[in-house]
Amino acid sequence: MNNLKPIIFLVPVIALILTGILYFSFLKKATDKNAFNKFVIIIIVLSFLLNFAWELIQIPLYKDSFYSIGHIAFCALASLADAIMVLLLYFGFAVIFRNLFWIEHQKWNRIVMVILIGGTGAVLAEIRHLSIGTWAYSGSMPIIPVINVGISPVLQFMVLPLLIYFLSFYYLKKFEKN
Repeated sequence: MNNLKPIIFLVPVIALILTGILYFSFLKKATDKNAFNKFVIIIIVLSFLLNFAWELIQIPLYKDSFYSIGHIAFCALASLADAIMVLLLYFGFAVIFRNLFWIEHQKWNRIVMVILIGGTGAVLAEIRHLSIGTWAYSGSMPIIPVINVGISPVLQFMVLPLLIYFLSFYYLKKFEKN
């Protein structure tokens, strides 16, 4: 995690731009703009916090990574990028399902689709970061055979997005009742 290069910011910047475009597009269409904004804020906050916790827990799985200020700051930056990607993924599914609150009406095929797309995105991101040297795995990282990427970061994007979406919708409904 010591090889920060400007290229590492390319995908998050593109994701941020796309997320902004989708956000304003959905905001214009939202019948309850206040609920929409609360929902987006909840997704961002939960996404940052849960991804940050995951990133901190998996530090020992990366080569030359320690619980130092620099590595914790790197994890915070990665968690911010993760939060943007989680929101972009949510908006992408809102476009596909033609419903901003698609998480309210779950079907197994949608759940599987979110898990598979999250996992695929994580695999592609890991391949990219490993190839440009952003990070490397320690011997303790379990590796997925054939694709040779760590299981921990792939599971992160297979598990956390759905959890974040469900929790965000739950908290939105809870806040609306109060």
